[in-house]
Amino acid sequence: TSTILREILASVLGEQALPEPLDDNALLLGAVPEIDSMAVIAVLTGIEERFGFAIADDEVSADIFETFGSLRRFVESRAS
Repeated sequence: TSTILREILASVLGEQALPEPLDDNALLLGAVPEIDSMAVIAVLTGIEERFGFAIADDEVSADIFETFGSLRRFVESRAS
């Protein structure tokens, strides 16, 4: 899951925008300027395509994008 999420984030934001290290504690929303509303939509679309599930609008909150770990946990909870 982490590898695929890294690929999605890198394709949307650019590899240079990703925090290093990109671990569960890496801050995303608010810490990475490239993460704006359009980037969030692109990341969510990438997740839907790569993991094969739909994400409803009411499931999306800023908490999901707080850290890489919170994003990973959200995807894993939906993918299982």
